Amino acid sequence: MLELTGMTKRFGGVVALDGVDFTLLSGEVHALLGENGAGKSTLINLIAGTYGWTEGSCRIDGQTVSALTPQKSRDAGVAAVFQEFSLVPDLTVEENLFLGREIKGRLFLNRRAMRARAEERFRDVGFHVELDSKIETLTRAQKQMVEIAKGMLSDAKILILDEPTASLTDGEAEKLFAAIAGLKARGVGIIYVSHRMAEIRRLADRVTVLRGGRKIDTVAIAAASDATLIEKMVGQPVERLYPSISHRPAEIVLATRGISVSGTLSDASIVVRAGEIVGLAGLVGCGRSELCRAVFGLERVTSGEIELHGEVVRAPVPHSMLRAGLCYYPADRGAEGLALGRPGRENVTMAALDDPRLSQGGLLKSWRERRAIAAPLKTLGLRARRRTPTNSGPPWRSG
Repeated sequence: MLELTGMTKRFGGVVALDGVDFTLLSGEVHALLGENGAGKSTLINLIAGTYGWTEGSCRIDGQTVSALTPQKSRDAGVAAVFQEFSLVPDLTVEENLFLGREIKGRLFLNRRAMRARAEERFRDVGFHVELDSKIETLTRAQKQMVEIAKGMLSDAKILILDEPTASLTDGEAEKLFAAIAGLKARGVGIIYVSHRMAEIRRLADRVTVLRGGRKIDTVAIAAASDATLIEKMVGQPVERLYPSISHRPAEIVLATRGISVSGTLSDASIVVRAGEIVGLAGLVGCGRSELCRAVFGLERVTSGEIELHGEVVRAPVPHSMLRAGLCYYPADRGAEGLALGRPGRENVTMAALDDPRLSQGGLLKSWRERRAIAAPLKTLGLRARRRTPTNSGPPWRSG
């Protein structure tokens, strides 16, 4: 169904994908595994036609394809559901589903046929979203449902699903898994990208592991243990991944006491100590994001108290919290976290433009930017790109 040979992609001097071979069979789920920067996003963007490849060859249904654009990819039967949504905020759900592929009557759009088709697809997936709702009024989970339904609406032969359950509840994910089983039975080939090993073990027939832009191995899921797959992903045995740590309590660096946000959060208290990770669990809409946004100063706290480094913060605002050493990484990085289309260097330094390491006399020095970000990039194992591609995630991420 799909065969990629020697697929290579360069962004300037950065090799994001290096000679990767990949095949997809009819009626199989082929999972892509790899750390951030492994090349997963680059590979699926090549298949979707978002990027052109630098070297390599592609065959779809036995036919050699010299180059792919998004339209050529769709015409060849490929549909993609990316992490970053491709929805128009001020259009309705139904209008987004059929954007660019409207059903036409003799003179006008056949809205009755489009409504019936949209309702049928949402029933197939098991999701419920009002078709007349504007995208801008939906939650992130609902937008994810719309993207998935949009991908399945095209009757594609090849479906790419990039972290499709990231914003879904367990119940919604179960409905998606049932829909995937139905697509497999109809012969649809599915490329499934996820960091959730339980999902991959449940859904996938085969797994391809990428690391540093190169293919490490392709194995049948039944023939590989989780430990083996993780070792292939990171390049070292699992027992060496986590250093021994002290369990002695450290000083409290952040505490919230009974903070509330009107309509979304009530009486929330947490304590974070130096050197520890505190997880926030709960269903979509339970207040996890609102708590983080309130602490950072993006939501107005109506009652309660926030303490940072032992001092009470009366009215938190993002700028002062950043200067105090507190950073916030939003769930919707495309809408809130990044300036898409701007150089990655600018995205990294945007929140610290008044730092004397970056500017002098009120003027930003680009050479100082490059020097300042060199060390953190090296520490994180990231490689610089000139731009931040829309569907590829954070700056300097190659997959």
